[in-house]
Amino acid sequence: MKMQTLKIYIAGPMRGVPGFNYPAFNNWERSLRRMGFLVENPAKIGKAFGTPEQINEDPALLEMVMDADIRALAKCDAVFALNGWEKSKGARKEMAIALFAGLDIIFEPPTTRPQV
Repeated sequence: MKMQTLKIYIAGPMRGVPGFNYPAFNNWERSLRRMGFLVENPAKIGKAFGTPEQINEDPALLEMVMDADIRALAKCDAVFALNGWEKSKGARKEMAIALFAGLDIIFEPPTTRPQV
């Protein structure tokens, strides 16, 4: 019997985060792929529409990007939620859709800070 490879969508904050949080999205994409998952990375989906600055300045363009993100999410089995996802309007929408669709949700482990 052939096992199906799970496809994971990464959800998390972008706007208002340094570098639009692309390093976190891309690092987790690499890590999840090394673990054997297929990955949908919205940081890469958005690149087809323009720079993050262009997307943020144009509400119609942002809506097109979000529509593409939701189409990618709909093809996934699970969502990997980056820390801070709850502060992002887009990630909250993605999580609501994932919950409604019954997708598994995996949360990024909280970062540990050294004791001072």
